[in-house]
Amino acid sequence: MAGSIAAKLDLGSEHPVIIHYATMEQPWQWLAAGWQDILRCPGVSIGYGLIWVVLSLLIVGGLWSADQGSWLLPLIAGFMLMGPLVAVGNYEISRRLQQGSRVTLGQVLLAWRQNPTQIALMGLLLMIFLLAWIRFATILFALFFGVDIPTVDTATIYTDLLLTGTGLSLIVTGTVIGAVLAFVAFALSVVSIPRLLDQPGTSVLEAVITSLAVVQQNLKPMLLWGLILSVITFAGLALAFVGLAIALPLLGHASWHAYRDLVSEGQPADR
Repeated sequence: MAGSIAAKLDLGSEHPVIIHYATMEQPWQWLAAGWQDILRCPGVSIGYGLIWVVLSLLIVGGLWSADQGSWLLPLIAGFMLMGPLVAVGNYEISRRLQQGSRVTLGQVLLAWRQNPTQIALMGLLLMIFLLAWIRFATILFALFFGVDIPTVDTATIYTDLLLTGTGLSLIVTGTVIGAVLAFVAFALSVVSIPRLLDQPGTSVLEAVITSLAVVQQNLKPMLLWGLILSVITFAGLALAFVGLAIALPLLGHASWHAYRDLVSEGQPADR
């Protein structure tokens, strides 16, 4: 349930956007609500998650067979940046459950059609962050291991990364830079795509401004929420990607409930 009002945003629409305060307990309540959505619609919810598991495994297998496994670590870290876009189907499941509507996998897979242009633009914005992260990762690898990288197998690369001082220094530096990029992307997108789905007349700019206002007005709870998202996502990835079948639906549904608690429509603005 939405808390007290933190701010009102007049973005030029008929109704101002209301930003609500969150408590430090609410992120755990969002997780619980997300789990309840899985239990209410397990087939479609987990089925949607399995689709992304299969796609992830195909990408990993393709990179490994092409001896390009060195890209796996930055791509796995970058998965967090694209998470809000990947979870659009889970937002749709939760939206339909709240409305008491029928939920099918076909409807969920086509959820983006409710606001295709703006959701695609938001996806492009997140893709820019992913490409920036991959560029930073490439530059860091060159700085720590040299520009002229010898041709070695993937296992040797990861051995050097995990078992040498140079490799561990690279991981620490990359983690710090990645965390900064991830937080900026999180602030821009934490409620953006759920809002674009919930309010099809909303533009990317309006959704991003709303998301930034949510983080600004609720910094500590949102930092906790971002940490929870990161830990559960990486746990799902660490379980050979299979854990994403549960992690993705859980976090997607929970993120919808976070949006519904944090953002609402106000009374018509005076003109």
